[in-house]
Amino acid sequence: MKKRMLKSKPVCKVTFELPAEAAPAASAVNLVGEFNDWDTGGTPMKRRKDGSFSVTIDLDTDREYQYKYLIDSRTWENDWAADKYIPSPLGDGDNSVVVV
Repeated sequence: MKKRMLKSKPVCKVTFELPAEAAPAASAVNLVGEFNDWDTGGTPMKRRKDGSFSVTIDLDTDREYQYKYLIDSRTWENDWAADKYIPSPLGDGDNSVVVV
């Protein structure tokens, strides 16, 4: 995950990256989290030439956001580079957390 703070406003550009080895046969990956109201199709990621997936979004600073990756609309994956993990309120493991 890469973060770049903007000087002009309290926003951080965050690039989320799912490595190819996390989803080697994936045809589609979506970033799903608090920042998009857990919309499973709202933030599609682009496949890179190396097979990884990425997307950059703007997040308000001084906050923490829970999120996960949804692979091919059926498999949930945590971010291997998350700032931290917290238990999911749904009781199905942990959610990734980004702190900006």
